[in-house]
Amino acid sequence: MLSQPEPIAPPSHIRLTAVMPCLNEERTVGVCIEKAFRAFRSMGIAGEVVVADNGSTDSSVELASRLGASVVHVAKKGYGAALAAGIAAARGDYVVMADSDDSYDWLELMPFVAALDEGNDLVVGNRFSGGIDPGAMPRLHRYLGNPVLSWLARKVHGAPVGDFHCGMRAFRRDAFLRMNVRTSGMEFATEMIVNSVKAGLRIAEVPTRLRCDGRDRPPHLRSFRDGWRHLRFILTYGPNYLYLAPGGISFVTGLGMVAALVRGPITVSGHYFGIHFLALACALTLVGFNIINYGILAKVVGLRGTSVITSRVARWAMSRFSLEGALIVGASLVLLGVGCDGWLLFKWLNSGGVPMESTVHTVFAATLAIVIGVNLSLGAFLLHMLVSETRS
Repeated sequence: MLSQPEPIAPPSHIRLTAVMPCLNEERTVGVCIEKAFRAFRSMGIAGEVVVADNGSTDSSVELASRLGASVVHVAKKGYGAALAAGIAAARGDYVVMADSDDSYDWLELMPFVAALDEGNDLVVGNRFSGGIDPGAMPRLHRYLGNPVLSWLARKVHGAPVGDFHCGMRAFRRDAFLRMNVRTSGMEFATEMIVNSVKAGLRIAEVPTRLRCDGRDRPPHLRSFRDGWRHLRFILTYGPNYLYLAPGGISFVTGLGMVAALVRGPITVSGHYFGIHFLALACALTLVGFNIINYGILAKVVGLRGTSVITSRVARWAMSRFSLEGALIVGASLVLLGVGCDGWLLFKWLNSGGVPMESTVHTVFAATLAIVIGVNLSLGAFLLHMLVSETRS
């Protein structure tokens, strides 16, 4: 039987707020609240519990209120939406968040608080170093989903975190504002870490044990739907890997092939490379150029909400990009292409309209120059608009 917790401290100064998202957790939310209050007492600190209820239809809300927790009613559905509302209501200098299903031990708050006291802004639990009880995590998540997504997120975003999806973590309340977390679903956990890296915050990990939850129903997490949401966020906000790397490879490869084939077919080691390979080369060059263009735009868009510019591409766009310079280059490419086509048209008219198969390679290259020139000029206007808005 759970009892009303004793008051921890006067509400004038709260050191630590425990935030618990909740959706029909009457079997376990009381245990979690009681453990959080016991942890506050054992550490001798002032603490509060905030339960962010996401539309429970059982007795979760009544139970939480009876045990001394503050209840925030969150109409917008989603794990991230519930947490964001709970964090907004927090009064503590530090905030610790974890599920209310008793899968994380709310008694083990000291390592998180100690890491924050050492100057870290965000402290993330690591279940793989802390231990996972048998049956606490599905095999698909344990051996494939979590390791792969965490590895990819570390690779793409450079975050020093081994377990991106651990639901137990703590942070300074003022640091959370700098994270600028906006997603409302399960990807909230990934965005918190990625944005902390972008904002230059100090991140640490502590071993955290994952136990079997106390639910009598399936979890809210959906493996493929929520896994895709994490993957989507990792790639969307990783323009180096989504845009610049593949775009650069495509552009350089295509441009090299164009340079080799622009004057006509060639033979290499007995293999004939003609007009079909030039068409492929032009396609690779144009696709690569457009992907790079998207990547630069994504870099600038990603600067919104952060004062720290870690990307060299973004730094170049913000400080050295010139609309006029880009327009000069774009116009030059268009004039070059039009000039080549005009010269070939003049030759064809002078010859009486005879076939000119030998000039097909030149026509391909001229057309490529025109298209890239037009794309560069129009893209430069869009980039200039984004840069101007971001600077202001």
